[in-house]
Amino acid sequence: MINNREVLETNKMIEKDNLDVRTITIGISLLSCMTSDINELNNNIYNKITTVASKLDETAVKIEKEYGIPIVNRRIAVTPIGIVGSSACKSIDDYVSIAKTLDRAADKVGADLIGGFSALVSEGMTASDEMLIKSIPQALTNTNRVCSSINLGSTKDGINMDAVRLMGETLLEVANLSKDRDSVDCMKLVVFCNAPDNNPFMAGAFHGITGGDAVINVGVSGPGVVRKALESVRGESFEVLCEKIKTTAFKVTRVGQLVAKEASKMLDIPFGIVDLSLAPTPAIGDSVADILCEIGLEYAGAPGTTAALALLNDQVKKGGVMASSYVGGLSGAFIPVSEDQGMINAAEAGAITLEKLEAMTCVCSVGLDMIAIPGSTKATTISGIIADEMALGMINQKTTAVRLIPVIGKDVGDTVEFGGLFGYAPIMPVNKFSCDDFVNRKGRIPAPIHSFKN
Repeated sequence: MINNREVLETNKMIEKDNLDVRTITIGISLLSCMTSDINELNNNIYNKITTVASKLDETAVKIEKEYGIPIVNRRIAVTPIGIVGSSACKSIDDYVSIAKTLDRAADKVGADLIGGFSALVSEGMTASDEMLIKSIPQALTNTNRVCSSINLGSTKDGINMDAVRLMGETLLEVANLSKDRDSVDCMKLVVFCNAPDNNPFMAGAFHGITGGDAVINVGVSGPGVVRKALESVRGESFEVLCEKIKTTAFKVTRVGQLVAKEASKMLDIPFGIVDLSLAPTPAIGDSVADILCEIGLEYAGAPGTTAALALLNDQVKKGGVMASSYVGGLSGAFIPVSEDQGMINAAEAGAITLEKLEAMTCVCSVGLDMIAIPGSTKATTISGIIADEMALGMINQKTTAVRLIPVIGKDVGDTVEFGGLFGYAPIMPVNKFSCDDFVNRKGRIPAPIHSFKN
């Protein structure tokens, strides 16, 4: 049980250290909506979401008032639409119509974002999967809340390079269609290797097909809390440092556990997971990069960065699993560039590069995240970057992801402003040497030998 002392301690972290619950996310299964008629499917989807999530916003407001815990986002994750729409969708326009339905439903219930315009294609693409991927640019351009994700590889299946190549082309098309807004729609698209089934964080959220009709997931974030706690152990040994991170992560996760249990009870929907992710915001001090500096680095990207991040990520997870029996999703440390003022500072100082960020993703929570690159970057180059990140996930048996933003009309030295939680970002240089012949090979990179465990 969570006691009054913990609630008071939580309130101090909220007031002084930017602690918040990043999201309450309702995962909703749309399998019961499936039909071969596109109009009927859209009606079923709209009715299911607006019924199950009708009290989402109301519940979040009640919890905020009762406990004084800010809940930044209300979100919905649905069954991958590549599965739900496979019988009814006969054209790209059909898939776009589903995206618009998701957007209307999210608006109706007061959800900030809705994830699940997704396909799982690690082993191969059906004609319907390919159609969904090709519909993504129009789907994201014509909606405000819809987020899309594609799982391109896994440790068991290898990497679907045909889908990797297609996603490079698709991302550039998304960038071009939103070029009048600094290619902002690219923020709503992410590609994965080893995507988790149950994940409340956008843009990669979807409701796994192994889940029930509905589930409550909570994402909690506290980089500012961790950084503040580490001020008290400056110069201490690694053992002392690790204990401080663990105990702080424990306290932060308990906040998520409290909110999840209350939301589950109020909505009469089973509790799924708490995702403890150190997901930063542009607010000063609410930065993963600043934690790395507090550990002893001049800038994120300095020698020792990967080791410091590995330590941080591991201790966060150890503290989290002691606080809740159901920690999952993408728990750990995120290293997005645009959303983290410390990372922005490091990029502007030249301390961190795309290649260093790639190395850091071997030990962090996800991967290359919210990185603005020149709009002139070739589709094959983007696909090559994606393939590298997918390989890290496949070989290391971990989730990796890529969310790049090719900003049309901007180049290295420019800055792009996204606003709100998304912050701003310097345009980072990309290796200009060609990988065309590699990316244009057809087929799949095989799964590694250690995947054979049956």
